[in-house]
Amino acid sequence: MNFCRYFLVFVLMVFSLISVTYGATLCNMLAIQIKYDDYKIRLGPLEVLCITIWRTLEITSRLMILVLFSATLKLKAVPFLILNFLIILFEPWVKFWRSGAQMPDNIEKNFSRVGTLVVLISVTILYAGINFSCWSALQLRLSDRDLVDKGQNWGHMGLHYSVRLVENVIMVLVFKFFGVKILLNYCHSFIALQLIIVYLISIVFMLLFFQYLHPLRSLFTHNVVDYLHCVCCHQHHQRRAENSEPPFEADTRQNIV
Repeated sequence: MNFCRYFLVFVLMVFSLISVTYGATLCNMLAIQIKYDDYKIRLGPLEVLCITIWRTLEITSRLMILVLFSATLKLKAVPFLILNFLIILFEPWVKFWRSGAQMPDNIEKNFSRVGTLVVLISVTILYAGINFSCWSALQLRLSDRDLVDKGQNWGHMGLHYSVRLVENVIMVLVFKFFGVKILLNYCHSFIALQLIIVYLISIVFMLLFFQYLHPLRSLFTHNVVDYLHCVCCHQHHQRRAENSEPPFEADTRQNIV
């Protein structure tokens, strides 16, 4: 009886994961169509396979980490998860408020101002829900009539994956040090290492897609390698400038201070 129950739960989890991954893959393709609606886009089997692997590894590792973290802390994990969701939820509204822009009109002809506000809130909740488990592939811009930023914002994508990686490492460490001692006959260190490696592999497939397999990568002003090269060069130039500063100037600055 217990075996049938566990098997049913396992089947439901697998189907849920497949549906979420399929939805995320379609969101990726839809995001490309929205950003480049003036071009005819056709994704080949290799591109679709790369997106599917990227999304499958990203969502699977993220959800497993969330499950293990929640199972470890139980109710104590709720404030952290709610805070995480609220930060994602209010991020577009904070940017909208800081920009000083007005609420977009005519999202739909039959919508009043209250209706427009309801639509914006609903879209923001959906946006936060997607970003909670994986990258949404679109950046929400509430001041725009289209509600999305059609530019290729490498900084936003890099910030998202950097923050998520730090979060995942923290949650995995919590599971490793405070989790149940025996789980599926595996040691905690092995499970924690596997989950982080899987998430890093998903990032590698994401970079591979944008660098070599994106259907309109020729339109990019800068690609992934250029962005990483600029960051590394900026840090390198700063170090060289600090190291090459004459001692006389350094002493003069200290005396002025």
